[in-house]
Amino acid sequence: MDATQPAPGDQESLTLRLSEYALGYLHSAALRAAARIGIADHLTDGPRTPEELAALTGVSARHLQRALRLLATREVFREDKDGAFHLTPAAEFLRSDSPTSMRDGVIMLTDETFWRPAGRLEDTVRAGHTVFEEIFGAPFFDHLARAPRAGEAFDTGMAGLSASEDDLVAASCTFPAAGTVVDIGGGRGGLLRRVLLRNPGLSGVLYDQEAVLRHHHLDDPALAGRWEVRPGDFFASVPDGADVYLLKRILHDWSDEDALRILRACRAAMKEGSRLLAIDAVIVRDNAPDLGKTLDVLMMTSLNGRERGEHEFRRLLAEAGLRLTRVLPTPSAMSIVEATAV
Repeated sequence: MDATQPAPGDQESLTLRLSEYALGYLHSAALRAAARIGIADHLTDGPRTPEELAALTGVSARHLQRALRLLATREVFREDKDGAFHLTPAAEFLRSDSPTSMRDGVIMLTDETFWRPAGRLEDTVRAGHTVFEEIFGAPFFDHLARAPRAGEAFDTGMAGLSASEDDLVAASCTFPAAGTVVDIGGGRGGLLRRVLLRNPGLSGVLYDQEAVLRHHHLDDPALAGRWEVRPGDFFASVPDGADVYLLKRILHDWSDEDALRILRACRAAMKEGSRLLAIDAVIVRDNAPDLGKTLDVLMMTSLNGRERGEHEFRRLLAEAGLRLTRVLPTPSAMSIVEATAV
């Protein structure tokens, strides 16, 4: 029998699976609705019926029940035999008061800045570049700069995503006992904050656009006197002479040409003994499920960016005058690509 042909009796299950995959966007839509309406926050004291939730949130009970029922098939919420909905371990991360809340991250990832270009993936594949500008009238980051709602959703969402992984990343890195760490494009400073809390001998610089730095999270008494914020353009230059440079979820936003500009700016700023830590998904060539492979398509459709494999990082770093020394896994979806100056 041809190995590509389904065995007798398997055809129905395979066609059902393909139908489920084709309708996957409805799970994303239901997840977005639950996050924006704030359902998880209303279940912290126990289960509630759709009618109770509707009264609290001002939505349609019947329609809410149907959306939550779909999410329950993925173990996001649970419906009991009496029709009430409960929090599940996954739904706990949709609570806005969770220290590692994913609510803002979910809202960002399901925003139209991502799903509209994703809906035109075929056009991207045919053209060899994103059609984001055709949809929104400007490239991704230019659009965020001129669309305050979208820009705020992105900044808040990125901070939310980082909250669930920053300490895992910080714990997986090796830092010197003393010195300076520069977080390049570090957003609101979640990763730098965790690094400084774990390494009391270090000081830090949060380097990003001025509009982003206004919302930083470094005002912690435990970090008093050990940090500064510095605005700038990482394509042009980065602060000189630091011991460690962090690039978390930065290189994947950009094409190889633009990523090389960032890396060369870092190389120019590095002193003897400096290390660069690029923190991104590192793709392995296999057929296993991998969030990095999903993120890669997201980067392709909205930003002309990409996730990279170890060999691609090695080549890119070498072109910038850097040498890849090791790749460290973390308990998150991120890996740490460590490099030094050649």
